[in-house]
This record gives sequence, C-alpha cells and structure tokens, in this order.
Amino acid sequence: MQNPLNLVFCGTPRFAVPTLEKLVEGGFRVSLVVTQPDRPKGRGMDLAISPVKESALRLGLPVMQPEKIKNNDEFKEQLAALKPDAVIVVGYGRIIPQWMLDVPPMGNINLHASLLPKYRGAAPIQWAIAKGERVTGVTTMRIDAGLDTGDILLQREMAVMEEDTAETISPRLAAVGAELIVETLNGLSVGKIQAQAQDNARATLAPILKKEDGRIDFSNTASEIHNRMRGFQPWPGAFTRFREKNLNVWAARVVEHKIAQAELTASGDQLFAGCGQNTALELLEVQPEGKRRMAVKDFIHGYRLQNGEKLGD
Repeated sequence: MQNPLNLVFCGTPRFAVPTLEKLVEGGFRVSLVVTQPDRPKGRGMDLAISPVKESALRLGLPVMQPEKIKNNDEFKEQLAALKPDAVIVVGYGRIIPQWMLDVPPMGNINLHASLLPKYRGAAPIQWAIAKGERVTGVTTMRIDAGLDTGDILLQREMAVMEEDTAETISPRLAAVGAELIVETLNGLSVGKIQAQAQDNARATLAPILKKEDGRIDFSNTASEIHNRMRGFQPWPGAFTRFREKNLNVWAARVVEHKIAQAELTASGDQLFAGCGQNTALELLEVQPEGKRRMAVKDFIHGYRLQNGEKLGD
C-alpha cells in the first residue's frame, strides 16, 4: 500500500480482533492499540488481558490501556503526537470524548454490529436475535457526540439463521465487519464514500444486558421466549423458578402443544411448558439451582415431576 493510512485502533472484545488483524494484513499502519485495562477474572481473580491486547502483542503492536480517556492529558498528548489519519473503534467500551473526535482528519470510525439506526447501544447482536430479526448486519459510521448516532458510511446485511444464537452469529459478523472497515477506509481515502445521516425516527435501542433480562415471562409466546433464549447466550441466559428455586433453561424448541400458561406437562422423556397465546416450548436441557446441566429426561425422573406443576414466581 502506497502511503498507508496511519491508524489508532481502540477495541477490547474478541469481536474486535478480526478487524485489527485485517488492518495489519491490509498494510495499514497501526501506530497504537488502545484497549481496556487488565481485569481480574475467574475464581482466582487473576488479571486477564483483553482479546485485543492479546492480538496486538502477537502482532508486535504498541498497546496503551488508560483507565480513563476523557480527562487524560498524557493520553491526549500521545494521540496528538501520533497524528493518526483515523481512529478505528470496535467495541472499545468507553465513550469517545470530543477532543478525541477532533484529532484525526478522517474522524473516528466505528464498526457497529447492527444495521443502524436499529439497535443503537451496547448489545446490538443480542437484542437483534432476542427481537426475532431474520436479517441483521454491520455498519461503519463516523462517531459523533451521540450514542451510535453518527453518519453511516457503509453497511452489510447478514441473514439470521433459525438456530443462530448471539454466540454463533457474532464471529460471522466480526469477519464481515473487518472487511467492511477496510473497504470503508479505502473508499474514504479516494473520496468514493458519501456519508449518510441516520433516520432518527427509525432508531431502536439495544441497552446493556441485565441479569433480569434473562427471566422468562411465560405470558410471552413460545417464539418470543425462544428468541430471547437464543439472543441472551451465554449471559444472562434464560431462567425461571421451580419449586421455589432457580431453574436455568439452556435449550428448548417451539412446539405445537396446548398447555396452560407456565404449567409443565411431561410425556415420557419429553417436557413441555405452556406459554402465552396457547403456545408451548419443549424443554431440552435445564439446570436446577445448585446442580449440573442435565438433559430433560434426567430432570423428569430425578425430580419426579407431576403434570400441572408451575414455573415462575
């Protein structure tokens, strides 16, 4: 690449790694990688590095991990001294301050895992599946002062398969997004991309997930519950109450079966749960509080289930 663009890359999760690697592979000059500080993790609470830091070290790239960026003079001076053409942001996990938006002439370019203006926010992949979308995608945009409100540069659609979960579709979106970032930078450098303002009237939100989002509401239809189960993997998952204790539901499928809402009916080694509007789920794998994950047949026989028992509070 002649006169390669000089970039600063800001990212933290595994979703951001393909973009960083694709930029290096594509001959761009990545002068600095900015990622979240190492955090305690696991039972031993040992410090763990982010996937992006791991990738950057493997690629021999300089890494910086500021605790804060808004009022960080040292970071501000270092970024200004690098004189980047653009700052690339993929799941960094910090709000980008105005001073940082003003540094690069090409702007701060974000890869967002939805077809903006839909699913603005921290969990676009999870909420798109939870809402039953059949098509999702990725967007490159110029960051502004709002929450994912900047001008759209390029977008790519992707089909959501019936069996997809947030975990299975995320790597595919990351791979497509990495290519889209490269295409965006190449297009901007030769003036071939016209930024488009978002239609705020069509915007939807994808807020950060809370534990309570995983609580199953059996007044919803079986399809609605199943979509949320797929979207909220691996966390917060899907859970309810059974015999006054928590019960995680790890796998289920929508079936034609008429059962009273929130009631259980066992038939041989099969277990059905009634949902809203005369719909039902067949539960396939569950985990009672304090127990291991188990196939439903083991749950049925181990707990001697009685037809008509209730789920929920």
